Amino acid sequence: MRVIVTRPEREARQWVVELSASGLDAVALALIDVGPVDDQSELIRAWDHLHDYVGVMFVSGNAVRYFFAAKPHDASSLTGFSASKTRAWGPGPGTATALLSAGVPPEYVDAPAPDAGQYDSETLWQLVVSQVHGGDRVLIVRGSDEQGSAAQGVGRDWFAKRVAEAGATAEFVVSYQRRAPQFDAPKAALAQGAAADGSVWLFSSSEAVSNLVTGLPGQRWSGARALTTHPRIAAAARAAGFGDVHESRPTLPDVVAALSRMGSTVA
Repeated sequence: MRVIVTRPEREARQWVVELSASGLDAVALALIDVGPVDDQSELIRAWDHLHDYVGVMFVSGNAVRYFFAAKPHDASSLTGFSASKTRAWGPGPGTATALLSAGVPPEYVDAPAPDAGQYDSETLWQLVVSQVHGGDRVLIVRGSDEQGSAAQGVGRDWFAKRVAEAGATAEFVVSYQRRAPQFDAPKAALAQGAAADGSVWLFSSSEAVSNLVTGLPGQRWSGARALTTHPRIAAAARAAGFGDVHESRPTLPDVVAALSRMGSTVA
């Protein structure tokens, strides 16, 4: 049973290494391309006013990486967070790890614990709601598509509504750009084969599902299998026509266990 890893290229390569080390046959097929935004003036402005925010919510590890890549050279501290007392929030351990790797002191990071039942904005809000008060400002660092529109994602909008309900103001800044991949002949052949050969598509984003369907119009997915890391992603895969959709927590051990169970069901 082959596993098709659909994360952006950088993350996909690492997941292939880790899944292979666990004895699984894995191959990367990035369904989201990620890169910096062309105009970084808003990011620089966010760094200059970091102390104005009670917390900065990063939607993903990529949001962290590109936000810190835009940090001005004359920033007043190593990270800006310890100097401003601003909290750094992430919806899961992966984002928390990216924050720590960027140099944010662990005592300034809030994210669901590795053993949390779910990693998403809803779980994060339960952790940080007590930090948000009327009149506060919260910054949400997200991605955008090639046209500058917010990348697909229900969680960040839900989070912003909760901030508003608490009497605070949610503001957004785009730190990276998400693009649909180009399906050259090798990629198209891999995807078309994996639609019916028993491979398992590993989806960690609803946008990846959408890009796959858009990139291969007319392809039938009723014979395809998918493992998703959130109920919303599972719903997107089913809506796209995937005939066999399973769910797992997004940690490597949970994904490996779920893939092993799926493998045991193959005749």
